[in-house]
Amino acid sequence: MIAFVSGPVAALGPASAVIEVGGVGMLVQCAPAVLATLRVGEPARLATFLVVREDSLTLYGFADDDERQTFELLQTASGIGPKVAQAMLAVHSPDALRIAIQRGDAKALTAVPGIGPKGAQKLLIELKDRLGAPTGVAAPRQRALAAGPAPWTEQLHAALVGLGFAPREAEDAVVAVTPEAEAQDKPDISALLRSALRTRNRTR
Repeated sequence: MIAFVSGPVAALGPASAVIEVGGVGMLVQCAPAVLATLRVGEPARLATFLVVREDSLTLYGFADDDERQTFELLQTASGIGPKVAQAMLAVHSPDALRIAIQRGDAKALTAVPGIGPKGAQKLLIELKDRLGAPTGVAAPRQRALAAGPAPWTEQLHAALVGLGFAPREAEDAVVAVTPEAEAQDKPDISALLRSALRTRNRTR
């Protein structure tokens, strides 16, 4: 298993990053909140998990080991593959998922694209004793955002489009979370992304 990759960021895409490791470019699939912390040319260290299929090898990247371990545990539930597990971590931090499971909060799970009410109820049952108790410590989901040309609105918009929002729908979500962003000295892209995803759930 490849536990982590470390090196300069060679390229960034809507759903992936290329990390140069020993002269080799490692393509890593990442959630938008993780991608928002990376800058081309700057060093990065991502916890990783390699998903092996008959016809593919896919490396998934995470902000920390807790996210990676939660990613693994989520896939022990029936019907949850790597893409849905990654989407769950894009919407909720590991502790937020643990709290939702403990409280039986199906609504929190339906905020994840691809999970409906019936699927949420099934997950509450299957994951009840698997994720463990909340750590009580906010997970370090991102490094401090480095100064860059893209403001938080552009980062958030790109992240939402990457998760399947139509451009106009992404714009509306950005507007909806603007008051939350303006209340912060440095907008937390990860938290804003989760709030933006919840706006879609409310409007369904």
